Parts: sequence; C-alpha cells; structure tokens
Amino acid sequence: AAAVWMQYVTAWGALVEQAKLGDGDFVIVTAASSSVGLAAFQIARMVGATVIATTRTGAKRQALIDAGAHHVVATGEEDLVARVMEITDGQGARVVLDPVGGPSFEPLTESMARGGILLEYGALSGEPTPFPLFSVLGKSLTLKGYLYSEIVSDDAALDRAKAFIVAGLESGALKPRIARTFPLDAIQDAHRFLESNDQIGKVVVTV
Repeated sequence: AAAVWMQYVTAWGALVEQAKLGDGDFVIVTAASSSVGLAAFQIARMVGATVIATTRTGAKRQALIDAGAHHVVATGEEDLVARVMEITDGQGARVVLDPVGGPSFEPLTESMARGGILLEYGALSGEPTPFPLFSVLGKSLTLKGYLYSEIVSDDAALDRAKAFIVAGLESGALKPRIARTFPLDAIQDAHRFLESNDQIGKVVVTV
C-alpha cells in the first residue's frame, strides 16, 4: 500500500489526464528506473502505448525491459534522436515524461512527433535547461510543467485517478515494484541506497 499512490497518480495525471496517451502512441520515459518511471510503463501499456525508456548506461537495460519498457535507449552510449526515429519509423514520440531537464531537454524535443507534448515534472539535472526554440516552432510542440498536486487538489481528477489505479491493481496490470525494504532503525542505509541510484522501484521503510 505504501508503494502505490504517489507514483501511479503522478504518472496517470501526466500521461492519461493531460497528454491523453492512447493506443498507438509512443511515449519517452526518462529517469526510467524511478518509481514514477516504472509506473508510467505499466500505465502506458494499459492504454495501448509503446514505451521508450531512457537511462544513462546500459547497466539497467534488461531490468527495464523486464519491468515493462518496450525499448531502452542508453543516452550515454547511443544517439537518442536517431534511436527514437528508428523505433518510431521516423515519426518521433508524441509524448515525453521527464523529471530531469538540463542539457537533455533539447534532444528530447528533437525526438518528438509533430504536435507532441512534453510534460516536465522535475529538475533533477541541476544544470540550465535550454529552450529548444526551433523544435518547438517546427513541430508545434507543447511543453508543460506538471505537478502531482494538480491531480490531488482536484476532487474529480483524483476520483478518475483512483478508479483507473484500482482497476489496474485488481486486473494485475499495475504491480508496484519495491526495490528494497529497510527497518526504521536502518534509515541511514535506506538513504544511502536511494542516493546510490542503484534502485529500481520504491524504497520502503517499515515502522
């Protein structure tokens, strides 16, 4: 139960409520081994979309495939734009879900389809994020800042999120992934594990 709501509501709100992700769409999910990234895989599959996950190296490639990504691009080893265009037969991805920003923002928009939407829900990079003017103009892109609070502060939207998530949990389409569980007296170890970036899924602390 502790590993369910935050990531599924976050991913649902961006992908389904706002981007209207659906059958036949391609979606790029960055920071793919995060809990929101994994939730996005499952939600995208529920609505018939194809997931392109990005990660810095190939070390997590198989784990991300096992977690539900259709394709994985290791951005430190491969050309993101070329790989996405290859995967999508030159069309690009209509939807991007990104919590990183920074220098990767520009190649992400270059990987998008005409009329696509990029939802930015974080700033993990810490570096300046350039505005990709020519991609935005040339492809008529929408770039939107997105917050979890947009859903939880709207009773009707939250009800829609709950109905979708409960149905997914009941059908087995949504399966929360827990990377590791720590007792409260090992909270420092839990933080070290979280900061290591080795986790795939939620880190749970039991009380």
